[in-house]
Amino acid sequence: MAKIAFILLCHKDPDAIIRQANSLTAAGDYIAIHFDASAPKAAYHQIRTALADNHHVTFAQKRIKCGWGEWSLVQATLNAVQSAIDAFPRATHFYMLSGDCMAIKSAEYAHEFLDRRDCDYVESFDYFHSDWIKTGWKEERLIYRHWFNERTQKRRFYAMFELQKKLGLRRAIPDDLEIMIGSQWWCLRRRTVEWILDFTDKRPDVMKFFRTTWIPDETFFQTLVRHLVPTHEIDSRTLTFLMFSDYGMPIVLYNDHYDMLLSQDFLFARKVSPEATELRRRLGVLYSSEGQNFQISNEGRSLYKFLSEKGRIGRRFAPRFWETESSLGREREMLIIVSKKWHVAKRLLDRIRNMTNIPCIEYLFNEDSCDLPDLGGIQSTMGKRHRHRKALMRMLFDYYDTNRLIVCMDPANLDLLEDFGRDRSTTRILEIECEFSDDYLIGHAMRVGLAGERTPAETLQRLLPTVRNDLVHESDRIRDAGFAHHDRIREIDSHEVNARPLAAFLTVSEETARDIVHLDHLFSD
Repeated sequence: MAKIAFILLCHKDPDAIIRQANSLTAAGDYIAIHFDASAPKAAYHQIRTALADNHHVTFAQKRIKCGWGEWSLVQATLNAVQSAIDAFPRATHFYMLSGDCMAIKSAEYAHEFLDRRDCDYVESFDYFHSDWIKTGWKEERLIYRHWFNERTQKRRFYAMFELQKKLGLRRAIPDDLEIMIGSQWWCLRRRTVEWILDFTDKRPDVMKFFRTTWIPDETFFQTLVRHLVPTHEIDSRTLTFLMFSDYGMPIVLYNDHYDMLLSQDFLFARKVSPEATELRRRLGVLYSSEGQNFQISNEGRSLYKFLSEKGRIGRRFAPRFWETESSLGREREMLIIVSKKWHVAKRLLDRIRNMTNIPCIEYLFNEDSCDLPDLGGIQSTMGKRHRHRKALMRMLFDYYDTNRLIVCMDPANLDLLEDFGRDRSTTRILEIECEFSDDYLIGHAMRVGLAGERTPAETLQRLLPTVRNDLVHESDRIRDAGFAHHDRIREIDSHEVNARPLAAFLTVSEETARDIVHLDHLFSD
């Protein structure tokens, strides 16, 4: 059975490191710790003292000061790996961790997982032909020498870079190496680690090259594994679950992420917040547990993408230059029906269209197929409709020769509601509050790409609370915006009750409003 030697690079929070080491070794695994030499000596002494009697713990023989993007991170890793090789002859796998990582599976599950395949788990993508590097330097990381830390010695870092460019001091990549790139969070077999250590002794030219590359922890092990190990014995993935924001920053995990983390197809996760004490406690207990049944759904990243793409609270697009000082017109009224269930809003709109003389337009900012007159092309694409929103509405008022116009919008369009709500014209909002069954929410999750036809029922049930809360949150944001003319009709209310807010919205009599809303299947799915 697999025995894991964890390679832990850390620099702070000695109490958390002690708990992490004791938790991982309690199940019979090992850990080699490199505690940054720039950290306080007292913290290092605290860790050594607390773990002195734990024979499954060892420490890197030499501590060094580490800096982001530097060779020092790779050297610290090699130091810890060498100590682990020497101290733990029974270790079969070596797993790279940081102090922010926590197990999201039991040791029993992890050992069985590693026993299934005789391979190394390391992201290893072609450096020049893959899109692993999204923006910024690519070739420059390798062909120029980098002696200084980009974050702490920025002026020297870029001055040396510009000088080398000016003098044409490009260097060659070692001929026999195909440079690879990937996450620094790997899990390698003992044989592979021994080959790497042997390679570092025999190839000083390669070591010299990597010592002055930029961010070598993303290329060194990834390149050497691909160079030394047959391709069919490499699974180019990381076993550590991590997510990044649109800005390239790691997503921090908190107490309420526990259930989501356990369902991901990974063994560990980062970056767990130091404040997430309950999450850390539960995950610490989890690793030593037995008989756990993990239902893998792997929806974590798609769920984060779904929620993050909803927009940021309070987000407001800056006015475009053609909208500066623009207005729909002080004498005009824009009436907006807001509903997540588009078919309900369209039914109500059809009743209003047949019983009043107010021009009505469906979801023009949400549906490409919305029926609009030819306005010279401004209506032709969804992008143009959003960019030229006020110009489009002015043209529609003119086209219908009216001062009152009704449109439908999705509650996610808060930026549009706020934009029109601040206009000198009068904006009236009628929100339709619907009940959402589980079947509807499942259909909604499929429409937005959060689930598919083959998504297991257990996964769908875990998604439902998130989707439901998201819809409630959209409605709450509209109410919190404090619009001057905001009325609501609700599925749970009677026709008589709903007639009053509808009458206020349309500025018609309650009798007319009752006739409009008196439709038995108005809220039917």
